[in-house]
Amino acid sequence: MVADNGHNNRHAEGVTAEDVLHKWWGYNDFRPVQRDIIDSILAGRDTLALMPTGGGKSLTYQVPALMLEGLCIVITPLIALMKDQVDQLRKRGISAVAVHSGLDSRRIEIALDNCTYGDVKMLYIAPERLATDAFRVRLRRMNISLIAVDEAHCISQWGYDFRPSYLRIAEIREYAPDAPILALTASATNLVARDIMHHLRFSEEHILRSSFARPNLSYVVRNVDDKLEQMMRVINNVEGSGIIYMRTREGCEELAEKLKSEGISTSFYHAGLPTLERSIRQDEWREGKTRIMVATNAFGMGIDKADVRLVIHYSMCDSLEAYYQEAGRAGRDGKRSYAVLLSDNRDAERIEKLFNSEYPPLADIKRIYELICNHLQVAIGDGEGASLMFNIFEFCHTTRQSYTKVLNALKILEYNNLITLIDEQDNPARLMFCCSRDYLYKLNAGGNDMDTMLHAILRLYNGIFTSFRSVDELHIAATAHLSPERVHDLLKMLWRMQIIRYIPASRSPMIYFNSERIPQADIYIAPETYKQRQILATERFRSMLHYATATNECRSKIIEEYFGSEDSTPCGVCDICLERRALQRNEAELDRRILSIIAEGEISVKEVANRIQLSCEVVVARIDNLLCQGKISTTEGGKLKIIE
Repeated sequence: MVADNGHNNRHAEGVTAEDVLHKWWGYNDFRPVQRDIIDSILAGRDTLALMPTGGGKSLTYQVPALMLEGLCIVITPLIALMKDQVDQLRKRGISAVAVHSGLDSRRIEIALDNCTYGDVKMLYIAPERLATDAFRVRLRRMNISLIAVDEAHCISQWGYDFRPSYLRIAEIREYAPDAPILALTASATNLVARDIMHHLRFSEEHILRSSFARPNLSYVVRNVDDKLEQMMRVINNVEGSGIIYMRTREGCEELAEKLKSEGISTSFYHAGLPTLERSIRQDEWREGKTRIMVATNAFGMGIDKADVRLVIHYSMCDSLEAYYQEAGRAGRDGKRSYAVLLSDNRDAERIEKLFNSEYPPLADIKRIYELICNHLQVAIGDGEGASLMFNIFEFCHTTRQSYTKVLNALKILEYNNLITLIDEQDNPARLMFCCSRDYLYKLNAGGNDMDTMLHAILRLYNGIFTSFRSVDELHIAATAHLSPERVHDLLKMLWRMQIIRYIPASRSPMIYFNSERIPQADIYIAPETYKQRQILATERFRSMLHYATATNECRSKIIEEYFGSEDSTPCGVCDICLERRALQRNEAELDRRILSIIAEGEISVKEVANRIQLSCEVVVARIDNLLCQGKISTTEGGKLKIIE
């Protein structure tokens, strides 16, 4: 590698991407599109890469990161992916760190300092951390060579998984104007692709597409009355590990119990389980100790298990993007695998009800905002930047609101940059002084220990008089040479005296106020976050319904064309293709029987049908085909004969 303190990213002369691939990963060759993406990045071009799940996305930024001088920032919402990739890179001797909500403030600051002054090559960071003071202060001093954005479809409000925190990503470009951006996604329509490039401020539109075809994956749809019976048949006929996707947490638990009662090694996974328990269940499934995982869509993203033979959707997805992502977790090792969708006549009605619940009336959304603010005791004009513990179940019980309605109202409020619901996580202690520095200096409460602790806090944390700051009580204790228990007691004393606003460290969901509380009458819900998204969601489901109800189109071809492919061909292994092949075999056999009968002597169509014991309509269709092929003809008397 060549050191370069200028603005242009350079890489070592004579060192090829294949050299780096072989040295660090032991492979000799790239997949075709991988190499194209790497060449594009090394040429300094902003690039949107559309690659299917399991297509080897990580190598497209890890390889150029090692070739370029400086730090590669990888933005991803998936903590499991961060941890897994950082562990894998470190095992290979590559310096990498991850910054996410599971770390306390001190560990985050150390990791960011190492990226600024150390030899770290790759920083994995969650999108919501980009706006923090700790990151922004150090960003100016980082030598950034490449910005990789994973799950890039989350930046588009027209996508199926829009996350407002992604809209802040492009701000990094102000600090690293010469670093190319690599945006990666496995599911983006042409509309979403253009939106991604717009929001990431691409210098020019530039898309590299991998084929969305999965030749080893057999797509199957079964429209049945008894989904449970059909699911058991599939599980018993396909060996190996699998995932069954359900829409509800309760459904996951009930179905897992039914499978266990049938003697199948099964576990369940959803966001309602404690973090440690989710991690244990995930590891047991990944290691093969559990065969089947019944899960909501909270399971799967970022999990690298190549030998999944079966993905069953017990509930229909509301978009082809979501279905393709989840089904694509089968067969990542290239071996024959199955993606099975179980459908019944009530699915469309269920999804329609789901859409109605996802977009509550605007008046209800505004009312829920007001109820949340009252519940958290946030006054009008107050609250901006505050993170407050929020138990959504307790709130729903207290206010007699529907859980589904509250959850969906929160999403729309987040899209409009009002408040954000943060999933359960390790939340560091946060505090802010409510008095002046002069008042603090006159304070005698707590004796010398208080003075020592206050001096330590003021030395460690800037801006603590104007906004909440995350603080590490252990770090304060070490700096002040006090016990952690003593620091905790002194902070509680200051809180009771109303000198600080103090939120102890906890593990719980939080509500973050993006802006100050505003009166209900002043709340504005932008049409693009509500009505237009509702229309697009309906269109996406129609595409999903078309896939599920198709009777004569290759399922893989439907998916490929949905994502913009113009040269897709039938896969030959989905249920439609296999049925068509079986029918063609049957038709060929029927043609041979008809020809052998006619070869015995001139004969009428009705006599042929009687001898084969099939309906006249079927026989006439095949005879018409043989006439068109010039294999037979008719006599003046209307009988059939072989053309010699």
